[in-house]
This record gives sequence, structure tokens and C-alpha cells, in this order.
Amino acid sequence: METQVSSRMKNVLLIINCIILAIGYCGAPLIMRLYFIKGGKRIWLSCWLETVAWPINFIPLAISYLYRRKNNNNNNNNKNNTSKLILMTPRIFIATIGIGILQGLSNYSYSYGVAKLPVSTNGLLTSTQLAFIAFFAFIIARLKLTSYSINSVFLLTIGAVVLALHSSEYILGFFMSLAAAALTGLIFPLVELIYKKAQQAITYTSVLEFQTVYCFVATVFSTVGMIINNDFQAISSEAKSFELGEGKYYVVIICIAIILQFYFLGSIGVIYSSSSLVCGILISVLLPVTEVLAVILYGEKFSAEKGISLALCLWGCASYFYGDYKDNKKRENSNQSLETETIDKTKCTP
Repeated sequence: METQVSSRMKNVLLIINCIILAIGYCGAPLIMRLYFIKGGKRIWLSCWLETVAWPINFIPLAISYLYRRKNNNNNNNNKNNTSKLILMTPRIFIATIGIGILQGLSNYSYSYGVAKLPVSTNGLLTSTQLAFIAFFAFIIARLKLTSYSINSVFLLTIGAVVLALHSSEYILGFFMSLAAAALTGLIFPLVELIYKKAQQAITYTSVLEFQTVYCFVATVFSTVGMIINNDFQAISSEAKSFELGEGKYYVVIICIAIILQFYFLGSIGVIYSSSSLVCGILISVLLPVTEVLAVILYGEKFSAEKGISLALCLWGCASYFYGDYKDNKKRENSNQSLETETIDKTKCTP
């Protein structure tokens, strides 16, 4: 079986997935909002687009499979299952289907919020998922919360609340966005729990398989909704009436599908490389970036509340990573002390 990656490689994967997540998280609401403000009206279609690009994962999966098969051929005496095409166990597969259904519900709620609310308002509501992640991670994944991480969650949540103080947008869109944040806050710790409870070494390849399956299930979920709502039949007529033109309509919906896949790949990768709470922290930190882009691209007002929220988000991020740095430093000092004591005991042994 493919072995788990080293600590150094995990750090590299964490950085790469943070970049992928940043592209997906910041770009997704902007491109989806463009679809709606320029004439798009199909919520189930936008929901479907969030995961329909799941076959993209076959590219890195194929590369991984060929790499494992080559290594296995070069080491014929190694009696492992490196060349297996699928690393996912039946137990994980069943759990992944459940995650996919929850993701389908979250996708619909998120699409509804983007359709009804400005990017900035939807973004602040989405950022509240950090509070949900912290709660569910503590309950489900038994994640230890330090004073620094609690302070970070508090500051980031307050930042979102400050943004919401003067919000008077469409009430159903408000609650649907909040529901999407709550569902995501539940999904991330569940994914982390699956990683911890898996009766096998979780590799990045198995993470890709996990994402492929649950995105496929979420796509099936939204496909049923599209069929019931006759969205497939409406695509051609909606494209013709799109304000930017028929050709650009298809460019926009293709970009939605690709950018959203970046978000899912990045978030699952960050959870694998670190934790669900780190993923939530990063998403909250990216909120101000999305706010600024919304102001630049769509002329949304950047109020004093958004400035205060930006400061609180940055403060919260600094608090979390400072705490993480202190914990790592403490562990290193503890390990060094233990090694020194072992060496001293060895020297004293006659």
C-alpha cells in the first residue's frame, strides 16, 4: 500500500492546497455572481456546476496509479498492493456517499445565497462556517481547542457579525447562506473523522479518490433537481438571452465548474495536510480578499464595517498561527529535553 507522506511533504502539500483553495474560494462567488447578475436564473444549474467537474480528478489519479504501478514493477519482491487502482475501502466508500449527499444540500443552499445576495454579504455569511467547524470539530473529531484557537474563532466570528450589522438583504437568501455555512461546518470535521477512523494509511491518492466519489454523489443529487426543474432544457434559451452573449454564457458556466473544483480539491487537501479548523481559518482569512475583489469588479460598497471586519480577520489569523507556532516550539523543546535525559541516562549506565 502507498505509504503516508513525510511531514515535510505534508507541509508542501499544505502550501499547494492553500493556494488552490484560495483560487477556488475567492473566485467561486465572483464568477457565480456574474452568472446571476447578467441574466442567469437557474439555481439548480449553478448547484450542479459546483461539482460537475469532478472527472478532472482522474488526471492526478491516473498519474498516481501509473507511478505506483511503476514502483511496484521495479520492486517485484515487495508483496504490497501498490498497483491497486482503488485504495478506498468499502467502509470509507459508504461514508463518502453520505458526505456527498450533505454536500449536495450545501451546494444548493450556497447557490441560492449567491443568487439573492451581493458577494460581500454572502461572503461574510459563508465565513461563519468557522464557528460551526470549531463546534463540530470539538464534538466529532475531538479537536483540542487552545486559548489561541478559541480567540481566533471569536475574533473571526465577531468580524462576520460586524459585517452583518447593517445587512438588510433578502431574508431567505440570508438564511440559505447561513445553512450552507452550517453544512460545510459539519462536513469538514466529518471528513477529518473519516481520515482518523480509516483502517488504513490515508494517502493523498486516497484523498483524491474520496473527493472524486463525494463530488460525483453531489452531482447526482443536483442532477435530479435539474431534471425535476427542467434546467437542462432551459440552458440553450438562457444562453441566448445572456447579457454578455451566448458564447460567453458557456465560458462562464465552464469557469464556474472548474473554479469550484479548485475549492473542493483545496479544502479536502488542507484537511488532509492539517485539520478542518485550519481550513476554516484560511477560508475566513480569505474573506477580506473576496470583499475587495467584489468592490473592484462589481462596485460593491466597502463600508467601515468591512474595514473593521478585515482587521478582525487578520488579527484572528495571527492569533491562531502564533498559537500554533508556540505549540510546535513547546513540543520541540519537550522532545529535545527527553532526548537529553535519555543520553544522560545512557552515559550513567555502567
